[in-house]
Amino acid sequence: MTTTTSATSATPTPTPTSTTTIGQSLINGLNAGSGVDTASLVASLTQAQFASKNLQLTKQDTALTAQISSVAKVQSAITSFASGLTTLVKGGSLQTQPTSSDTGVLTASALPGAKLSGLSAFVEVTQLASAQTSTSTTRFDSRSATVGTGTLTLTLGTAGDSAVSSLSGAAAPVSIKIDSTNNTLDGIAKAINAANSGVSATIVTDVDGKARLTLKGPTGTDKAFTLSGDSGSLAQLNVGGSAPASTITGSAGNAKLSLNGTQVERSSNTISDLVDGVQLTLSSVTAAGKPVVLGSSTPTAGLTQAVGDFVDTYNQLLAELKTETDASTGPLKSDYNATNLMRALRGMTLTTLTTGGAAGSPSTLAAIGVKTNKDGTLSVDQTQLSAALTKTPDAVETMFADGTGATGGGIAAALNAISTAAVSNKITVNGRTETTGLVASTALYTAAKTKVAVAEDKVTSDTAAYQERLTKQYAASDAKVAAYKATQTQLQNQIDQWNKSGQ
Repeated sequence: MTTTTSATSATPTPTPTSTTTIGQSLINGLNAGSGVDTASLVASLTQAQFASKNLQLTKQDTALTAQISSVAKVQSAITSFASGLTTLVKGGSLQTQPTSSDTGVLTASALPGAKLSGLSAFVEVTQLASAQTSTSTTRFDSRSATVGTGTLTLTLGTAGDSAVSSLSGAAAPVSIKIDSTNNTLDGIAKAINAANSGVSATIVTDVDGKARLTLKGPTGTDKAFTLSGDSGSLAQLNVGGSAPASTITGSAGNAKLSLNGTQVERSSNTISDLVDGVQLTLSSVTAAGKPVVLGSSTPTAGLTQAVGDFVDTYNQLLAELKTETDASTGPLKSDYNATNLMRALRGMTLTTLTTGGAAGSPSTLAAIGVKTNKDGTLSVDQTQLSAALTKTPDAVETMFADGTGATGGGIAAALNAISTAAVSNKITVNGRTETTGLVASTALYTAAKTKVAVAEDKVTSDTAAYQERLTKQYAASDAKVAAYKATQTQLQNQIDQWNKSGQ
């Protein structure tokens, strides 16, 4: 608080400030000496002169800091809400899952966007898909033993017999160069793997400490392979063909199974093109007369929990927004982007989340029991939600799909759209791209804060100049007063001398 004094009042006790020290130093430098505390007087006048401006700038800076912080809170809250919901729906826990009556024979999992409600099928597995394997007959002293140089040719196709003496329907052969940099058994194995042909190589050390090259191809009848070397040393590794030097330890074959009585074959034990929306993973053959039954399980409990969690998180976000945009105390009470976010969120319960559903099936949150209360918060009508999950589980599930199974995008897509528009959205106006949303708000407040900082620097400069000017003025006055006092003293001394002489 600034204290002012009248010309007749006592000189106020100076407050220890840098301006007082500077003023006194300047006065002393001008050889002032009237005895008046001019430095404190100058400091008080200077403070009074700029107090209002300093207070105004401080208030502006504090308000802008609060607004920037508030925008960051809102941004974090809405993006966390949107990303959390996206993670939930993409996790698959809210999607109807296929079931298998015998997971020892096969397991089933849902493919993205699958609609599996009412799934019913019978599967029998009579043969698993297998891969050709081979082991070199020649045994080497160690994996680092030198084999030789030249070219290995790897060819995949359908085996003519169990010895793979010939291949039909062969793919283009793969040439693998072996030179002095990779001519050891270990180097050759790495070179075969680096060819990425589908055939993998490993080195096995037997009980005698000898090393052998083993190869394994992909599963499927048409994935048998031959390997041939163009030199005598590399021919030690030949597989199949006219001069085999390896033992075939396993044959390439297809998986054989039936779906609802129809016989099919597949080259892999992982099958995604047999049952719509389902990936089957085969593990063993079925027992005679005991087919595996495929069904489906709707995540009713998970969807109920998801609706409740959505409502709870929404209400937390709304409370945050209400605090930040409060008409009396909210830092963002006049921020269009924050209030627009509030309006967008309040319209979510009536937003169409899915399209193309069956007639009469729900497509909004309100239709499955999510109600808007008078204060704007949401609540769940459990009776209505349970009825929707019982009558139209597919429709409710589609609302929480990851977007691939919902033509309307689902609730996650709707919330992401609101979040993106609120946080940072670019629009084109007259050919110029502009940023809107809370990012624009932050930029506006930051620019304003920079202007305040510049104004504060200006006030600091003006304060110093004003104090210096006053100090010089009062120092000059102080010097005159001191001179007058000196003259008065001299005159008084002269008068006193006269009076003594006249006695």
